[in-house]
Amino acid sequence: MAYPSKVVTNPITGQSIKFIQTSRDTQGLLLEMESTYQPHSTEPMSHFHPHQGEHFKVLSGSICVRLNGELRVLNAGDTLEIPPKQVHSMWNQSEEKAVVNWQVQPALDTEYFLEMGMGLAQAGKVKADGMPNLLQSIVLVNSFKQVYRLAKPGPMVQKIVFSILAPLARLMGYRAVYKEYLD
Repeated sequence: MAYPSKVVTNPITGQSIKFIQTSRDTQGLLLEMESTYQPHSTEPMSHFHPHQGEHFKVLSGSICVRLNGELRVLNAGDTLEIPPKQVHSMWNQSEEKAVVNWQVQPALDTEYFLEMGMGLAQAGKVKADGMPNLLQSIVLVNSFKQVYRLAKPGPMVQKIVFSILAPLARLMGYRAVYKEYLD
């Protein structure tokens, strides 16, 4: 379970997240984190949050943001607001690490989604790019669809594929929540 000062890390991508204020601390209104991106990280899959806005402030270094297909670079001191349903991705192409203050409103269960993704990476249950395999990803994305949606494939394709493969994935032992990653 997330708590202030808890740090979760994806050892493959090098991204770490330090929780500053959790859903519990703010009665669900806000999740505030500090995310560190290592140099030359790779662009993650484009995604959006159907019910949440995000606020980013670059504390040090620089990050690349793809927002609705448009590429932007944010430097220390720059801020960015991303409203709900806006397709985006964020990573660090620079030579030095980047640190970003990241706020999500409302919090919903975003912290659990992040803990699961980072926990799977720490347990070595991800591919070379730091992402879980297809079946694990389907279970996660399907279970946390209120806080995270993939931009591609389209929503109808996802709904059909996920409804077919999610039960199979669960039968094979994949879960959305692993208690050991909440410690």
